[in-house]
Amino acid sequence: MSTTRGVLYVHSAPSALCPHIEWAVGGVLGAPTKMTWTAQAVERNSYRTELSWTGAPGTGAKLASALKGWQRIRFEVTEEPTAATEGTRWSYTPRLGIFHATTGIHGDILVPEERLKSAIANDALGRTPLSEALADLLGTPWDDELETFRYAGEGAPVRWLHHVV
Repeated sequence: MSTTRGVLYVHSAPSALCPHIEWAVGGVLGAPTKMTWTAQAVERNSYRTELSWTGAPGTGAKLASALKGWQRIRFEVTEEPTAATEGTRWSYTPRLGIFHATTGIHGDILVPEERLKSAIANDALGRTPLSEALADLLGTPWDDELETFRYAGEGAPVRWLHHVV
């Protein structure tokens, strides 16, 4: 059985939901989870955390499913590719709901051909302008809304990246 890894970023959550988020994440990962929460400067009385995880392919989808729909939280989940699976990313905001995309090895969003053809056809039919459809396919509205929350601010834990040769 192959394993993958990823990161859960909770960009903002009210303090009352923090233990519930830990419980939900622990349920998906199969072990109790204790996260380090820091104040989210962008939203009063809100907290942020991130958690690196390892699990079977599909764990990222289970994490996103466990947390989506909760009002007043904003999060992102990434899952790295394996030899048999694509990389993935989920973003969630209460206003926009869930966004899911396949990602390449460098984190770029990969858009399937049929979705591009549909966007072009809808533009030609006067339904949705191509620029708007492409922005939605790339998750631009989610990125725009989450960008201010992604900034960690002072006192946030630092995640060290290791060079692999």
